[in-house]
Amino acid sequence: MKEKDLHKLSGFPQKKMGKIVGYDNDSLKMPNKIIEMGLLPETFFRILYQAPFNGPMYVEFGDEKSRIALREEEGDYIIVEELN
Repeated sequence: MKEKDLHKLSGFPQKKMGKIVGYDNDSLKMPNKIIEMGLLPETFFRILYQAPFNGPMYVEFGDEKSRIALREEEGDYIIVEELN
């Protein structure tokens, strides 16, 4: 059985499909925005665009293809799995 290939959302490659696995619980400072916007475990997503110089990333997620811009620091809290 192949081990899951886990990343932080902030380091995830553009245009590839992924699934949110959970959150980095080492810090209790995770922004509520992440959960309130629907970036929940088991949600499928892809990064459409990353602004230059570590700018915000534009993420499409869920069945409704919702879109949100996240800062790199916010993406560090989200643990994701790459899908084939």
